[in-house]
Formats: sequence, C-alpha cells, structure tokens
Amino acid sequence: MPEPVDRSWTVALPKAEVHLHLEGCLDPDLVDGAARRQGVTSWTGSGNVGADGDRGAVQITTLPQLLSYLDWSCAVIDRADDLAATAYGTARRVSSAGVRHIDVIVNPTHWPHWRGRLDAMVEALDGGFGAAETDGFATSVLCLSLKRTQTESEARALVEWMLDRRHPRVAALSIDGDETNGSHNERFAGAFTRAARGGLRRCAHAGESSGPGGVREAIDMLGAERIDHGIRSVEDPSLVTELVRRSVPLDICPTSNVLLGVVPDLRRHPVDDLRRQGVKISLNTDDPVLFGSDVAGEYVRCAETFSWGRPELVAIARTSIESCFADDDRRGQLLRDLDTFIGSPDD
Repeated sequence: MPEPVDRSWTVALPKAEVHLHLEGCLDPDLVDGAARRQGVTSWTGSGNVGADGDRGAVQITTLPQLLSYLDWSCAVIDRADDLAATAYGTARRVSSAGVRHIDVIVNPTHWPHWRGRLDAMVEALDGGFGAAETDGFATSVLCLSLKRTQTESEARALVEWMLDRRHPRVAALSIDGDETNGSHNERFAGAFTRAARGGLRRCAHAGESSGPGGVREAIDMLGAERIDHGIRSVEDPSLVTELVRRSVPLDICPTSNVLLGVVPDLRRHPVDDLRRQGVKISLNTDDPVLFGSDVAGEYVRCAETFSWGRPELVAIARTSIESCFADDDRRGQLLRDLDTFIGSPDD
C-alpha cells in the first residue's frame, strides 16, 4: 500500500518555492496601518479584500483586479522598516510550510515611494531576509521584475542597475504583468540578452494570461530559464515536447490559477497532464497572503486531487530545488537534505 501523504510529511519534505511575489506577501494589518498613517482611502477595486478562512485572504477573480490591488497596497508602503518586516515575515511564513529557500519576485513599478530609490529598497529587503536567515528561516534571493507596460529604455536601465550593483541578494531578472493585450516580448529581448551576458538568471511569466505562444516567446526571445505559470503550454503538444526536450521547468501555482479563473477548478487543472507528459514542474503560491495558501497546502491538495503519492511529490520538490536561483553551495545542500530525507526509514 502506498505510504500516505499528509501535511506533516509534506511540511518535512525539503523543498524550495520559486514563484512568490513579495507584493502578495504584505500583511493586511501593515497595509492598513500605512494607509491610515497617510490618510489613504481603502482600495476601490471591484474585488473584496478580507479574511476568508483557510482558502484566501482576498476575493479577487481576475488578474487585472489583482494587479490593481497590488498597486494600491504597495503604494502605501513608504518605510524601510515595513519592507524589512515584510521580508522577515515572508521567510518565516514559508518556513512553517517546510520551504527551505525562496526566489522572491519584486516588481519595482508597484512601489511608487521607492521610485528612484531602488538601492534603499533592496537594502531594506536584504536586511529583513538576512535577519530571517540568521534566525534559521528560509534562505532567499530576489528576482527583480519588469512590467510589460514599461519601455525598452526602462527595462535596460533596470538591468544595468543590477549589473552595476551586483547586490548579493539580487539573482535574477523577471517579467510579469497581464499579457491579454500582448506580451511585447520583442521590446524586452535586448534587456534579457544583456542580463544573460552579465550572468543574471532569467525567468518570465507566460502561459497564464497568454497562450502557448507566450511561452515560446519567453523561451526563445527572452531566454527564460524557467516559466512562471506556463500551464497553457498544454494547448500545444509540440511546445510540450520542446519543454521536455529542453528541460524547461514550469513554476505552477494551482490555487492562484483557480481563484483567478485561469482554470475552472483544480480537478481540471493541467498540472497533472503536464507532469505525466514529462514536463518538469514545481508547485508554488504566487501571492500567498492574498490567496490564503502555502506550499505544503498546494502539495497536499494536488496529491488528493490527482492521486499523487510520495514519489511524485519528491520529484516536484527536487525540481523546485534544482530550478531555484540559490547559489551552487546552497542548492547542493538542499539536494543533499532531500536525499537524506527520502532515504530515512520513516520516509
């Protein structure tokens, strides 16, 4: 009989999370306090923000609603201490789900108080994440992200800042945003090429609000090493074959995809189909505080829905570690931890 998959085993399983937005990790109390301090009115979007038990702290049903809320909430954060507290709280929160390392996506365009002050913003985040590591919580790196509405010159400026500073906390260039009206990847190809030549890692959102063509562009035009979401790749069998051949992993966020209406429900999510076809996948939360999710919960829900056992979850955890942007020493240690865990008599 297969060994059971439960939350305690899943929490103990060494793993990384590689698709996590800092903007979706803001504590609602911190946001409310900052808004009151600045006399800012509540968010006026059509979604409903508020507690909703285990499955979500936000009732937002579309990507544009989500982006609107993120713009509002991040816009009130004007203190370095709040950034550091968010970083520390994020590392502590993911650690409670057994996550050992996080690649954290941060899009500077969401944070107007820090416009022109990226050095100070990164230093504040570095302080929070560093303190968390000292206290034994997850290690972390930052993936600085472009927004698809930015200009080519803005994209190049961000990359040049990253290459000039070489901040040890900053590991990768990312790109996110709504692709409903086009990916505009040709505008950002030069910035990604420059990032690659400078030794930066690269990841890109695609295959969520874009179809499989967006995934192809992210791989071929941007040189993305990982695809954030990517689930609509399943619509193009030749693309699936290419993902398998090139070992390009998909950083999948099942709960996010359901709550934002990308898929109708978890049972009809293509994650299992992609996995069975040989695509490397990891499970992630996207915006965990807003969606009321954690990685251990994503593992358990998918295991229950798709009848996955421990071997399937171990493979997913291994992909999460192998594809993370931690340095070689840290990634190697995490892989050894995983091998030790699965080799123990109780596991």
